[in-house]
Amino acid sequence: MLPNIVEHSYRVCQVAAFLGKALSRSEDGLDLALIAASSLLHDITKTQSLKTKEDHAGTGATLLEALGYPQVAEVVRGHVRLAEGDTTHPLREVHILNYADKRVRHDSVVSLDDRFVDLVERYGQTPERRLRLEHMKQTALMLEQNIFRQIDFKPDDLQAFNALPPFDLKTLPPQLSTAVAPRPTNEVSPVEK
Repeated sequence: MLPNIVEHSYRVCQVAAFLGKALSRSEDGLDLALIAASSLLHDITKTQSLKTKEDHAGTGATLLEALGYPQVAEVVRGHVRLAEGDTTHPLREVHILNYADKRVRHDSVVSLDDRFVDLVERYGQTPERRLRLEHMKQTALMLEQNIFRQIDFKPDDLQAFNALPPFDLKTLPPQLSTAVAPRPTNEVSPVEK
């Protein structure tokens, strides 16, 4: 992988792992290890696809399946475009990765608007491609709504990760640390109310 793709993958992992952890307080069954592994490997064949023009989500998934990682492969397969008919609810690992990837341009967390301006400039050479990118943007906006209605911060707050090095997967920006803090043991869960 090219160094810039490695940095991008680490930044996507920072965002996706954070969102997964924040959402795990309300979404049952999110596999945080699967989110992290899929995020780090989502562009595993991107360098090759820059030359071959292949669908790197598909070739990456095929490679990961061949290596014996079918769950990671399935999440990687959906990181560019979700499967037809995917309702984005309940939120699953593929949704978290898909959204996090849309928020990271190179190694910087940006707004969806900024990211899609960049994607259209780089990949929107035909009307069909621009239409596909617009559909992807609408899906990302829907994911953003689904994600942020369940957590206590705003989409723009994710840009705080830009203050950290991309390879730092342990540190959280201070302003986001409360979003993933464990519930106090004396706090009553909604089920117990």
